[in-house]
Amino acid sequence: MLRALLALGFLFLNIYACEGGYNSCINKVKHSNTIQNQTIQIPITKHTRLVFSQTRPHGKILKHDPYLSLYIVKDKKGFKYPFKINMRYPSGLAAVNKRTAYEGRIKKRQIGLNQLATFNYRVKAPAILTNSCCSLEGIITPRGIIEKSYIKRFINNSDIRYSDIGIRVKDTHKCVKVTSYDPFMKNNPFKKGDCILSMDGRSVKYSSSLMQRILFSKVGSTHNVKVRRNGKIINIKVRSQKRLSGGYKVETYLEKYGITFDKNLYIIKIEKSKDHYGLLLGDQLLQVNRNDVKKQEDVMKYMSDFKFHATLLFQRNGNFQFFINMD
Repeated sequence: MLRALLALGFLFLNIYACEGGYNSCINKVKHSNTIQNQTIQIPITKHTRLVFSQTRPHGKILKHDPYLSLYIVKDKKGFKYPFKINMRYPSGLAAVNKRTAYEGRIKKRQIGLNQLATFNYRVKAPAILTNSCCSLEGIITPRGIIEKSYIKRFINNSDIRYSDIGIRVKDTHKCVKVTSYDPFMKNNPFKKGDCILSMDGRSVKYSSSLMQRILFSKVGSTHNVKVRRNGKIINIKVRSQKRLSGGYKVETYLEKYGITFDKNLYIIKIEKSKDHYGLLLGDQLLQVNRNDVKKQEDVMKYMSDFKFHATLLFQRNGNFQFFINMD
């Protein structure tokens, strides 16, 4: 009996060793029951699992990140060989589920909460990203890949909040450019079209690394940002605030008014303590500053384009339309 148990133990070790390659990773995903329906439930210690789920998972929830739909949940049954996160540069990558492993690479990096990373070819979610030693490199969701740095931060930090300095950015051939800024952030010093040159003395080359530095900084911390605006170099000092939306929480910049939208821009939640301009649950946002909007990206694009107040067109009960001005 003892010999059988030892043999079984060595079998597991061999299954999950680097020498087994990605076949070992497929077996590990299968034996650990990591992929369950449309959820990902990764054992990270013997009795806890990192869960990606767009609905509340079963079991005792220890921690929750609503922006990336991540949970840490107690695992009563347990699994002896949890996944470790590889923070070194991987020698290879594969998208792994319980049947197959597709080798590839990350094509586009994760830019903050609103643009997840992408693989170099289409991969069906749910799946996980691993190296050949089965160490965790990312989580493949329907919207893209949640990179390991975000996963590691969520697992290790007691403070799961993200910081915000009121800008959203993208890479251009010239610089990291501000595509929109939060117009309701008090004294927001940024402008649409600003080129971000450095932050806290460190040069900025990519939007992915800039947004990660912003998000991972301490809420309430002060930052020095150098920008190029209309050919001039400007030094900006800004204090970070708590990020209110993004990722799997629809973002419109109206969250400061206690208003939450679904993906079709219907109001699904209103905080009673906020001034919400007489809006009601079920009202649908149709226009921002005279521009039609159908998704959150449209709202973000046009929300910054006003001088004195934002003009918003809503529809109620499918036929009654009305404007409100917010400043």
